[in-house]
Amino acid sequence: MREKMSRRDFVRTCSVGAVAAMAGGDTRANTSRAKGETASGGEIKKGVIFGMLPGKLSIEERFKLAADVGFEGTEIGTVRDAKTLKRMMAASEKTGVRIHSVMNSDHWRYPLSSDDQEVVAKGMKCMEISLQNAHDCGADTVLLVAAVVNPKVMYGEAYERSQKQIRKLLPLAEKLKVVIGTENVWNKFLLSPLEFARYVDEFKNPFLRAYFDVGNVVLFGYPQDWIRTLGSRIIKLHVKGFDAKRIKFVNLRDGTIDWPEVRRAMKDINYSGFMSAELGGGDRDYLKGVSERMDKIIAGE
Repeated sequence: MREKMSRRDFVRTCSVGAVAAMAGGDTRANTSRAKGETASGGEIKKGVIFGMLPGKLSIEERFKLAADVGFEGTEIGTVRDAKTLKRMMAASEKTGVRIHSVMNSDHWRYPLSSDDQEVVAKGMKCMEISLQNAHDCGADTVLLVAAVVNPKVMYGEAYERSQKQIRKLLPLAEKLKVVIGTENVWNKFLLSPLEFARYVDEFKNPFLRAYFDVGNVVLFGYPQDWIRTLGSRIIKLHVKGFDAKRIKFVNLRDGTIDWPEVRRAMKDINYSGFMSAELGGGDRDYLKGVSERMDKIIAGE
């Protein structure tokens, strides 16, 4: 942002920075990625957002359903009740469905980019709880929407404030061995893959990486371009369908996303790890259908 350079030079510079940062840390995510790498791309595991599973079911029944329809892991929201977290951990152990990530639940309500210090303090507290949740249940990632740009918070302010607060969280993330994965969402922030890459690289820390959502960039870019540009900075993936003609989120493999090209991009960066569906919830048949659609994406169809 402070200097002019060609796109090629910028990507090369960012890539070098990412490799250097990754070399400086040892996380569970890095270890699992190294084990899963192949010449044609790493092993992809299917995940599901916990909120997609029917709320009328018990925690154990929701985990069992996830396993039954083919999901290997789930991403839970921030859990403030110790008994609930223990029930989730027990259900995960019993069913084999790993809790692989925790989605911070307060980043929209209490963004780290706010000019209100009480709001920021609440956002920081939720992140601390989320990081501890992840450590306790064996997850390696906490998803964070880093900042929200709005009429009261200008873009540059969001950039500087969010980085300042995240840097305060990184010592705890390192201690707990949990990566903070900042996600691209409709927050009017980090609107290009080049800027997203630079934002991550400026931390120079392997415990801050990118949580990339395929469907969220379709209005202003191509997911395959973002994936190739972000490269090894990506710690996890969210997938949802999007129809650019109707400007509407849709089921996986519906809409205008070129899924075979997205899968090739994943192979190009040798991505391995969880690819989690983030869609509306539904019954067993619906969830089984989502799982099967994910199988086709992984197969390159």
